[in-house]
Amino acid sequence: MTTYSNLKLDLQEGILTITINRASKMNALNIETVKEIRTAMQEVYDDDDIKGVIFTGDGEKAFVAGADISEIAELNEVVGRRFAERGQETFDMIEYCTKPVIAAVNGFALGGGCELAMACHIRIAADNAKFGQPEVNLGIIPGYGGTQRLTQLVGKGKALELMMTGDMINAQEAYGYGLVNHVVPQSELMHKCREIMQKITAKAPLAVGLVIDCVNAVYDKEEQGFQTEANSFSRCCGSADFKEGTRAFLEKRKPAFSGN
Repeated sequence: MTTYSNLKLDLQEGILTITINRASKMNALNIETVKEIRTAMQEVYDDDDIKGVIFTGDGEKAFVAGADISEIAELNEVVGRRFAERGQETFDMIEYCTKPVIAAVNGFALGGGCELAMACHIRIAADNAKFGQPEVNLGIIPGYGGTQRLTQLVGKGKALELMMTGDMINAQEAYGYGLVNHVVPQSELMHKCREIMQKITAKAPLAVGLVIDCVNAVYDKEEQGFQTEANSFSRCCGSADFKEGTRAFLEKRKPAFSGN
């Protein structure tokens, strides 16, 4: 597994924990860190030993407290477009990964940090977490997919309010808006994430991946979601895991899924 400057990777029982490792900078996303996330996600795609991913931040203060403002301050129109596109491409690798990805939000998730969390399939927040897209305070807007994913998750009205005011919300508010799935004490955060991940990775990998594909198709104008679902259902019916799952149910035992 690759060694990174700004990430810590830990693979245990098929679950890869990726920690943004810039605590002195509140784990802010600089260009190099985004590149490393892209490379790490390619490893996730390529390594069959990795069954699922948990993203978190180093320390107890911040998941990712935004982007590196010193880098953003140097952007112009041409460079800014490519900056946004590269970030979007990287976060798309997370959203469209057919292995489950959970965000363990252990503190501030602002700007690019909120966008990173929203690219993950499931978000679990510590009770001290704070969320926001405060880019308007800098005279810009979210550029890593935040305008799209926040609207999908919390609805148009609340997304517009949060992005136009730049306000932060706490973990309980985020839960109420549907931005996070669970809120737990800081000390229980990683345990809760691993508990959910272990439950998911015990299921048929093909079926889990196709659920992700079908849900993503809801928001893809290039796809007809119902047809995507029918095609995916058909693929499952031809799989060895489908035969094993139905056989195990009829034999009243736990299935032993192979991923085929």
